[in-house]
Amino acid sequence: MKISCMINGINRSFDVDPLMKLRDLLQMNGNFAVRDSDDSEGFCGSDTVLVDGVPVFSNLMVAAEIDGSEIRTPDGLGDYNHLTVVQQAMIDAGLVQSAYNAPAAALLLTWLLENNPEPTKEEIKDALSGIYIRDAGYEHYYLAVKLAQEKLKDGRYETEIAPSFRPEYKFIGKSTGKIDGAQLVTGDRAYVEDYVSPDACRMVVLRSPHAHAYINSIDTSEAEKVPGVVKIITAFNCPDIYYMQAGQGNPEPSPHDRRLFNMKVRHVGDRVAAVIAETLESAEKAKDLIKVDYEVLKPVFTVEEAMADGAPLVHNGIVEYRAGAPEDLAEYNALAGDPREGKVIYQFPLHGDIRHNIAAGNAGGIGDVDKAFAEADAIVERTYQTSQVQHAPLEPHVCFARMEGGRLAVYASTQVSYHVRRIVGWVTGLPENKIHVVKTRVGGGYGSKQDVLIEDLTAYAAYVTGRPVFCRNTREEEFIANSTRHPMRVHVKMSGKKDGTITGIFMEVRANTGPYGNHCLTVPMNSCSKTLPLFKCPNMKYDLKVCYTNTPPAGAYQGYGTPKGTFGLMMAMAELADKLGCDYKEMVLKNHVETGYRLDILKGLGEGREGNVVPVGSCGLREAILKGCDMIQWGQREVSDDPNVKIGKGFAMIMQGSGLPGLDHAEAIAKLETDGSVILNSGCADIGTGLDTICAKVVCEVLQMPLERVTVLSGDTDAAAFDTGSYASSGTFFSGNAALVAARKLKDLILNEAALQMEEDVSDLDVREPGEVFSKKSGKSLSYYEISHTACSGSGRGMMVAHGTFVTKASSVPYGAHFAQVAVNVRTGEVRVQKFYALQDAGTPINPELALCQMYGAALKSIGHTLYEGMILNEKGECLNSNMTDYGVPMVTEQPDDFKAVLIDVNDDYGPFGAKSISEIACNGAAPAIGNAIHDACGVWIESWPMTPEKILKHLGKI
Repeated sequence: MKISCMINGINRSFDVDPLMKLRDLLQMNGNFAVRDSDDSEGFCGSDTVLVDGVPVFSNLMVAAEIDGSEIRTPDGLGDYNHLTVVQQAMIDAGLVQSAYNAPAAALLLTWLLENNPEPTKEEIKDALSGIYIRDAGYEHYYLAVKLAQEKLKDGRYETEIAPSFRPEYKFIGKSTGKIDGAQLVTGDRAYVEDYVSPDACRMVVLRSPHAHAYINSIDTSEAEKVPGVVKIITAFNCPDIYYMQAGQGNPEPSPHDRRLFNMKVRHVGDRVAAVIAETLESAEKAKDLIKVDYEVLKPVFTVEEAMADGAPLVHNGIVEYRAGAPEDLAEYNALAGDPREGKVIYQFPLHGDIRHNIAAGNAGGIGDVDKAFAEADAIVERTYQTSQVQHAPLEPHVCFARMEGGRLAVYASTQVSYHVRRIVGWVTGLPENKIHVVKTRVGGGYGSKQDVLIEDLTAYAAYVTGRPVFCRNTREEEFIANSTRHPMRVHVKMSGKKDGTITGIFMEVRANTGPYGNHCLTVPMNSCSKTLPLFKCPNMKYDLKVCYTNTPPAGAYQGYGTPKGTFGLMMAMAELADKLGCDYKEMVLKNHVETGYRLDILKGLGEGREGNVVPVGSCGLREAILKGCDMIQWGQREVSDDPNVKIGKGFAMIMQGSGLPGLDHAEAIAKLETDGSVILNSGCADIGTGLDTICAKVVCEVLQMPLERVTVLSGDTDAAAFDTGSYASSGTFFSGNAALVAARKLKDLILNEAALQMEEDVSDLDVREPGEVFSKKSGKSLSYYEISHTACSGSGRGMMVAHGTFVTKASSVPYGAHFAQVAVNVRTGEVRVQKFYALQDAGTPINPELALCQMYGAALKSIGHTLYEGMILNEKGECLNSNMTDYGVPMVTEQPDDFKAVLIDVNDDYGPFGAKSISEIACNGAAPAIGNAIHDACGVWIESWPMTPEKILKHLGKI
């Protein structure tokens, strides 16, 4: 049928199928900012548009309905050079981070202010109620509205956006907005899907309906007859290459325990076949025609089941070691089962034992824990359980690959460009110089895009077919086929004296890695290595084992094991204080570490090697505790007007890291262009956190030039030098320091070239705004343009290019304390977080407005984990809530009533301009803070995530 409408002020006519979705029509019209995050579920709001002035989800509206209507889309608001007041306010407020939903949010706030110039907080909340934001949280949206109101009224902001740090610097510690903010908030091309060529084939994956089964045969004959089918890949025609999907340093502390397709499926949703076809419809039709004969096996789902005598074995094939093979390996391999089990290849010993479903393990400690327990005045011994949690990024896992001039180009939404290149090289057999990984903007990852979950297969498909191939996970696949947070059982035994001194700590960690061993050693290690060093305790011991099971895969997730360990230790500490009759605050203050304390416990907590024993460096922990206690009025009992509602308070101290000293590696190349501007080629991967902006500000601070004169090109394996990637809170510390090294070297080159051109001694020269060299002796000056132009004139010394590499054994640890006040309805079990305060020492916050939003986003995410998020599996291993509505993530209506993020001012010795990491640590505090507050409110200790009303009522003896 023929329809006419107005789209962003332009009259348009279309001949459409009456059942075509409005979003598909808008995509056809080039409105890329109208995105899809939930497979037309109507939950995330990425497809929001205005139809005749009313917000609608365009995926839930057919195109025929808009005949004669006026449509406004997010990319119709403003462009890169002409931002609207609302778009600029969102950038300035720090909200434009991974930004997949930023354009839709800008459209809704614009609509709100056009119809209601003075909205209340509740009206703002209502306007945003259909928008899902995972990265920055919602708190600064209220700030953005206020800023926009002020700009519209007086032409300037009156409200402080964020605190300013380091007055001696111009760029560092100041709110400047992200350098890619305009691109992202306007809905410009930025993500993988925006670069897919029209001739791209689509790939879909047939997935296992069984949690554990051998594949006897696969019949693809009927599927291959479907018009448009290019190729079908299965276990019977894929490379016999074993690898792993964890984007970690090489050699990996994860076993190589999978092929592209295995002869044995190990979870519901495991890969069985991939169909590459010229259209999505053809690929889906062919997928449904594939016939698979399975030999179904009994599965195991929990660590208890996996470790039981005679348990079914998830892996029971040949074991190989690249280094450190045990002497009895031949005898061990004689016990291998069916050849379809395949192999497990360890790069070095991880204390695994697949014959008992153990993927990895470790144990160690300091002092004499048994003696400490024997001499204690009180002991608490509890077991804490955490749930399987999905990352739920707005942008699902997506990849586009094609051959370009005999090379394989991979467009990836990834945190680890160089690890993607290496793993793609393994599965294709190509050398790395024949693979080009282009990291696009990442629409949310939170660790899941450290794992190489889709790029391996997409790239292989493009390589073997010679055709461009695009693959995008469905939302269900995000749940059943991608990495999740490792479920853990954390057993804590803690002892203390009557004066509040903690004398001994024992942690037993049993982690569930699912069917494959991505991060199987390092995540559980973090549950100890990023928690035990919080305590000044001479007697500590840990024992961890990681089990293979037939649940959906686990992997990297923001916090990386630390939230689980923190939950167990801080809950046990609060109970110990209660048992000893001590004030919990005073016990925390008595036992937390401080600058100079030697962390001997770290010796055994390395990633497959001996850990780095160091003293505590810069540490704002005590200030965070004291300030937070004052804010929440610790010790003051709050009383509700409702007799069924009891109010309590709790808090937890937290820590993380800033990369992996001795393992992480970052590089940057700074080039002075012929007009005096600078391009920084960085190996880093900005995943929405503002890492490109950090690197740009570092260059600007060193060279004293405007931010708009510096461009950062990052994460492109052709354009930059090696970087291990954005994980383990490494970005600011490692990639920022690499940029600092490169900028300082470039400054030296510029000064030396200027000395030659000015005929002055280099010691008399320095740099100043707006990008020039001046002589402190003669007063003469030369702009960077003049210096570079002369150097590249044909008679000069050539372009100035500086290469910066950063590695270190120094450790810069962020600290903090998170506080919660909750209201517990003892009749219904409902928990409402009334107040949540996140106080963190991030060293010098280079981007303070972005840092605050990362704290809000991470804290809200962990509030969700604590109270209601969690995957529900049935007895067959099927996920029963594999969509956004049933899974449930925090929306704006679930925010705490009083939500504050506070940056503690600490200057670090090793970070770039004193900076440390900020966002990962912010996931660590909610569970113990809320758990302790629930006990303070109604007297029960909840020992597992999520802390549901049913669990509370059960502990209260009411059900």
